[in-house]
Amino acid sequence: MNVDELRSKFCGVFGGDEPRLVVRSPGRVNLIGEHTDYNDGFVLPIAMTQALHVMARERTDRRVRVHTTAYDQTVAFDLDDVLSPGEPRWANYAKGVAALLQAEGIRLRGADLLIDSQVPLGGGVSSSAALEVGTATALLAVGGQTLDPVALALLCRQAEHRFAGSPCGIMDQFICILGRKGHALLLDCRSRHYEYIPADPAGVVFVVMDTQVKHEIGRSQYPVRQEQCREGLRHIASIEPSVRSLRDVDAARLDRYVGGMPPVVARRCRHVVTEIERTVQAAEALRRGDVRTFGQLMTTSHVSLRDDYEVSCAELDALVEVAWSVDGVHGARMTGGGFGGCVIALVEERAVSALTQTVRREYDPRQTKPAIVYTTRPEAGAAWWTL
Repeated sequence: MNVDELRSKFCGVFGGDEPRLVVRSPGRVNLIGEHTDYNDGFVLPIAMTQALHVMARERTDRRVRVHTTAYDQTVAFDLDDVLSPGEPRWANYAKGVAALLQAEGIRLRGADLLIDSQVPLGGGVSSSAALEVGTATALLAVGGQTLDPVALALLCRQAEHRFAGSPCGIMDQFICILGRKGHALLLDCRSRHYEYIPADPAGVVFVVMDTQVKHEIGRSQYPVRQEQCREGLRHIASIEPSVRSLRDVDAARLDRYVGGMPPVVARRCRHVVTEIERTVQAAEALRRGDVRTFGQLMTTSHVSLRDDYEVSCAELDALVEVAWSVDGVHGARMTGGGFGGCVIALVEERAVSALTQTVRREYDPRQTKPAIVYTTRPEAGAAWWTL
């Protein structure tokens, strides 16, 4: 972030006095644990180096003006009005957190907010959670208010549900707020208990590879996958009523139940059950500093997402296979909901250049859009400071 450049942009948009504070709100990448959150499982994300920044100053009225450099658009709303979703869509995240903070009895002040983000939009690294958390943190800071971090994460998730119409789990907002430098967050999506796992081993780095594609089929298939998991759960619970979620079933027990399920439902359940187990094993591997085992689990995760859960796509598979072919890449997998978005790879630092060159040579010429390749490390969650 170039503070002077953002300060100049702020004054150019809003005029008047300079901003009083700045918020850093990171993107996130999930290392392993995909489509486990709505099945009461575990996830293992990190807060990224790439982040969204919000420059803010208070106003004397109850007006909030929000400008994003991504679209060069400004939206204004009054905190005393009943806030509801509308156009442009990006502004619904800001409106949503403002509305829900006030519904919690938090007295907000008017503010001017300039949003500038390094988190790729639509790239599967949760630019939406970064926007929600960044805006909410700025509004709280301007108003001299605080909120418990877990309560803030749940509020931001609810804003995304109600104002953006996205039925996301709890992972994105949790890691965006609770991230710790050098660590991943092992989050239990049932109990909301979380544990910090060292995730910055010497000599390796995480490489994100963005396909720059997002197939629309993902919008319709996401709720289909959820219903297939529920169908499998209903079948298991009809035999063993104590089972409340797929989290309660291990791979050995699942084998006893799948015969009574449609084959596609059995495959969906197999991915979820084995992915939950892989995530716990991956956290243990990181605790030991065992990057080889961690990488193998990432690779197995992708195969399961591709074959059993069927949420990958040709671009993701091609990029993962390119990564697998490079010496010094311990593992690679799609990350995020699927049908496009990003691949995450665990790579020896010495091999980052070779990986990038191989992507340029083997992947890019065969695709409509080239991959965007960048490194990231586990960073701290959202924070603000005065200017």
